[in-house]
Amino acid sequence: MSRSAHPAGPRHADVLPEGHYSAPPADLNSLDPKVWAETVTRTPEGVLSVGGVDVTALAEEFGTPAYILDEADFRSRARAWRTAFGPDADVFYAGKAFLSRAVVRWLDEEGLNLDVCSGGELATALSAGMPAERIAFHGNNKSVEEITRAVTAGVGRIVLDSFQEIVRVAHIAESLGKRQRVQIRITVGVEAHTHEFIATAHEDQKFGIPLAGGQAAEAVRRALRLDGLELIGIHSHIGSQIFDMSGFEVAAHRVVGLLKEIRDEHGVELPEIDLGGGLGIAYTSDDDPREPHEIAKALSEIVTRECESAKLRTPRISVEPGRAIVGPTAFTLYEVGTVKPLDGLRTYVSVDGGMSDNIRTALYDAEYSVALVSRASDAPPMLSRVVGKHCESGDIVVRDAFLPEDLAPGDLIAVPATGAYCRSMASNYNHVLRPPVVAVRDGDARVIVRRETEEDLLRLDVG
Repeated sequence: MSRSAHPAGPRHADVLPEGHYSAPPADLNSLDPKVWAETVTRTPEGVLSVGGVDVTALAEEFGTPAYILDEADFRSRARAWRTAFGPDADVFYAGKAFLSRAVVRWLDEEGLNLDVCSGGELATALSAGMPAERIAFHGNNKSVEEITRAVTAGVGRIVLDSFQEIVRVAHIAESLGKRQRVQIRITVGVEAHTHEFIATAHEDQKFGIPLAGGQAAEAVRRALRLDGLELIGIHSHIGSQIFDMSGFEVAAHRVVGLLKEIRDEHGVELPEIDLGGGLGIAYTSDDDPREPHEIAKALSEIVTRECESAKLRTPRISVEPGRAIVGPTAFTLYEVGTVKPLDGLRTYVSVDGGMSDNIRTALYDAEYSVALVSRASDAPPMLSRVVGKHCESGDIVVRDAFLPEDLAPGDLIAVPATGAYCRSMASNYNHVLRPPVVAVRDGDARVIVRRETEEDLLRLDVG
């Protein structure tokens, strides 16, 4: 549904017409395995359990709201991506989805590489022991300090995003007596969304160097001339939450076309291409994401076919799943504070978090699922809107969902598939403290990112 923007924010109430929303599920206690992490079940009493620990115990020990992360699920998904692409390709976990030192160690142990896009992410990666040669550094406006740190550390690749950055990285590398491995990020005129791609106007964005007009080809010429750079490949990223591979097919065709131009002009066959990330996950039961082995097979076949047609050696492929690994592994646990029925409309369910721990609904109109998790209920379904505690009418966590009519203050509810971009984009709006991330595995729960305290908040306020 398209919504009109207003300078003051979302339209008041933004009430949906009768029949817009899906019918309620047959069983409000059921858990769709597409949406929930792999170890999530219900106990015989109906309480949600993850990694062998029930959520009432987690709430008692760690408080709410809290991000609860299934470590076994994270590792399983990371392993599935590594296995699907095999030893002749590279999988870079996109750290922007969610990054912590524990996650870096899990990635290292599971054999994945890491993609970072800021000095802070790079610091986290290095402090947790990720080998620098397995780190890729992204970003459209990397500072001199960030580039210097990356080159000094010996990161495996820097993805160049502009003509100025080509010169900047080369100069810094030469001044440090190094030759930095780089890729050039290009925009190929394809923007992929969940089930469609539109092939116009996508050069109008801040990322990358356009393929159109010969700009990408000129960037390659400049990079090949500079002693401080070792150009190893081309990078392309076409969108987010992608289910359909059609956009990748068009992008690969255009990237391989550039590789052919480079060979014909410079006599060089670049050894790598990075097709980016953006692979989708299931936020609701209506979503139908593809499995890693399906994605790997499709991408490999696309690139091989295009290279054979261009009479090029097939380059080494890289991909950058972030959301596709961490997104489904976590849910956000909330306590219900107030339940406010609006006759003829819906019931507003207010929780102890909100847009400070999940901005995606307000920012992107993202859709989520939600369930009562502290008990089972046989009550009829009620159309609900889960909202937060912030002083903002757009503070919505789940826009439209069905919860049991007997929902009451003190109940625990959980929103699944919040592992990606929720903690990463969390804020202190209204001076609310950011929740902890609690990892659960084999009956053990431990904090990997602690809850903020008022002391943390006030420590930055120097008065």
